[in-house]
Amino acid sequence: MIRSALRPFALALALSPAFLPALVRPAAAADDKPALRANVVVIGDIVRIGDVVENAGIVADVPIFRAPDLGTKGAVATERVVEAIRPHQLIGIDTRGLAEVIVTRASRVITAQEISAEIAHALEGQYGFGDAQHIGLNFDHAPRTLHVEQDATGTLEVTALSYDPRSARFDVTLDLPSSMAMRRLTPHFTGTAVATIDVVTVDHPIVRGEVLKASDLVVGRRPKSDGPAIADTHAAAGLAARHELRPNQPLREADLMKPVVVQRSDTVTIIYEAPGLSLTLRGQAQEAGALGDQINVENVQSKRVVQGVVTGPGRVTVIAKPVHVIEAAPAPAAAPEPAPKVQPSEAPQPERRVSSAE
Repeated sequence: MIRSALRPFALALALSPAFLPALVRPAAAADDKPALRANVVVIGDIVRIGDVVENAGIVADVPIFRAPDLGTKGAVATERVVEAIRPHQLIGIDTRGLAEVIVTRASRVITAQEISAEIAHALEGQYGFGDAQHIGLNFDHAPRTLHVEQDATGTLEVTALSYDPRSARFDVTLDLPSSMAMRRLTPHFTGTAVATIDVVTVDHPIVRGEVLKASDLVVGRRPKSDGPAIADTHAAAGLAARHELRPNQPLREADLMKPVVVQRSDTVTIIYEAPGLSLTLRGQAQEAGALGDQINVENVQSKRVVQGVVTGPGRVTVIAKPVHVIEAAPAPAAAPEPAPKVQPSEAPQPERRVSSAE
């Protein structure tokens, strides 16, 4: 089937009868014989004889078809190619047994990721946003891959931008100044943009109590407004799930716990340590504990319950508290009794002499 994009080119440049004999190809060696190409890649919007025929000679630049759209391909039947070339007196074409010729229009591809990145960069540092990598975009209509001329240079540019912080909605128009095709497209995008943070999630379901490995974890992005979450895989690896964890669920500190290495009723080794002394005893855990937890453990011989620290799988260490002996200090000497205080009313009065008048 022939694509509608491959329409016969209007032969406005038809050659005069007087000039046609000059186009007749002289006899040539077998390896110079004109031959069809099975696959053709063109840059412009015109397919020429030289594009579809090897050794086309002086008629190589004669246009015969319009090219497909940028980035697309079309198939044209061999009979149509030969028919389009016949008026130009190129004879003896080796069709190589081909049923059709595939024509591809080369293009420069602009991906949806490039479009998103350009919009994020345009919002970067504005409206309370930080780095572009921490801006999450949700489009009303997913951007499709754009095709522009292969020789179009430069980067995408934002020609119009509006953003409403209250609704988080954006409206952006992009352009590529070096591309005529882009000007005809005038790509326009709308959607919402929010600040995001890195979050750690699991890549498969994790059951309660399972210890997380680095290979279980992936880093994604979530809106900052969702609240704090673990952002570094190193902060989660080695911890155990406090409850069932599901993929795409941001991990928070409350979701994880230190892995339990001693279960209740487990037989454990009690290591009793004191200055200059270390004893190993058999015991039974009275409660579960993770590495570093303090739990009760029973000495199976004495039936005495003591507290120890879980120092490994099946191991509890009890460290004896040092006893400090303080010698009795000598009794302090008795203090001398203080002299009795004289009350002001009892204070001695100075002697007063009175002489009688003679």
